Amino acid sequence: MKKSILSALFLIFTISISAQSEVDKVKSTVSKSEIEGHIYFLASDELKGRQTGSAENKIAAQYLANMLRGYGVKQIKDTNSYFQTVLLKKTSAATKTIFKAGTLHLDKILTIASVNTNYTGKAVFLNHGLEEDYKNIDVTGKYVISIVGTKDNKDIRSAFSKTKEKMALAKEKGAVGFIEICNVDDATWGRMEHYFNGDKMDVAGENEDSGTFSHTWINDQKEEISAAFDKKNEIDMEIVVEGIQKRDVLSQNVVGYIEGSDPVLKNEYVIYSAHYDHVGIGKAVNNDSIYNGARDNAVGTVTVLSAAENIAKYPTKRSALFILFTGEEKGLLGSKWYVNHPVLPLHQMVYCFNSDNGGYNDTSIATIVGLGRTTAQKDIVDAAAAFGLKAIDDPAPEQGLFDRSDNVHFAAKGIPAPTFSMGFTAFDEEITKYYHQVTDNPDTLDYEYLFKFFQSYVLACRNIANNPETPFWTEGDKYYDAGKKLYQK
Repeated sequence: MKKSILSALFLIFTISISAQSEVDKVKSTVSKSEIEGHIYFLASDELKGRQTGSAENKIAAQYLANMLRGYGVKQIKDTNSYFQTVLLKKTSAATKTIFKAGTLHLDKILTIASVNTNYTGKAVFLNHGLEEDYKNIDVTGKYVISIVGTKDNKDIRSAFSKTKEKMALAKEKGAVGFIEICNVDDATWGRMEHYFNGDKMDVAGENEDSGTFSHTWINDQKEEISAAFDKKNEIDMEIVVEGIQKRDVLSQNVVGYIEGSDPVLKNEYVIYSAHYDHVGIGKAVNNDSIYNGARDNAVGTVTVLSAAENIAKYPTKRSALFILFTGEEKGLLGSKWYVNHPVLPLHQMVYCFNSDNGGYNDTSIATIVGLGRTTAQKDIVDAAAAFGLKAIDDPAPEQGLFDRSDNVHFAAKGIPAPTFSMGFTAFDEEITKYYHQVTDNPDTLDYEYLFKFFQSYVLACRNIANNPETPFWTEGDKYYDAGKKLYQK
């Protein structure tokens, strides 16, 4: 009995020492000053917001590759480079947009489909543009105008999720174009314009508007378009969209790897990922037009650099693949490209630990979007606790954040893929004050908090990569069956 008690105490002591040594390994490489230096460079005015396809985006990529090289991270196998070329198609913004109906003249127009058009003719008003609204109405050769969203839900985010379906329906019914009208304040409209009316990109060969079907949104703040249809369902209208052009663009993901230390587990890889691009230069606010993207996503990029430095010095049992994506802000393009052109077989990737951020409003926590969706939850919670933070799951599921970052492309393939984010308890004013704003600068960050946040991420990486049990989705998750198929479970 006495011997078994001593054995148990020895085992507990051994586990404690082992856990402490992992913490010490993290502490030995994660430096507050180094974190600060990386972020100040990546989010500097000189990099002009790191827009995908820009010269400054390429400078950021070269900087990241040099960091990986300096840490001893290996280049992509069978290549001599840390760069994975990403082929994109760039569509320029329209130079002219006009809507006219009688004396009504509006120019607050979003080009949802990147198509030039010059139409004069009939427009039919179809309520919300759903199947039931077309009953006994012929729209062939005409424009369809409808209200965004549905009768029960006009929330802008929900309306955007419905818009593709409604456009396809209008096209199927024979319309030549589709206009949706909304009524939003100037600040909201400004954010929508920045996203839709700037240059757009997609992976080359995908989702390219090859026809002439035009799809636009108009901000009808005084509800003048609706009034024009008063007591009739057809009006004469004119819409002009001009200046849209398309060209090929080359960008790059930054990729490197470290082989694991265990002879068996090294055949399994954990991906550590973040996007390094941001939204570039946009509408000036207080004479500042550079959207520096310190939170989104210089912080996430540097979290992955911190993991790379640590794991290169102290290899984990599982191998590590570091991927820094381009084009996230243009529609998750770098990660979309990667999962279709992986440098290593996807079935060897047992986890993708993504890092992406919009902002923070609570420096006592780390928010992991999808924390409870994988079996690695305890590894992450314990890591955060070791550095004085509490790990919480997504507090704003209505925002659909899990499906709005690069992790979702890996999840769709079956790879467990949560996103490690700075602490937020709601998508409130403190978040929107910086999210995709010119105010998101390096000097507005709390680096004492970031020091704990970065250490927590790196320790979580180590915990996941050293855990004898291979992580997986929790049973019943949306992507559980995709995981079973990928890993042939």
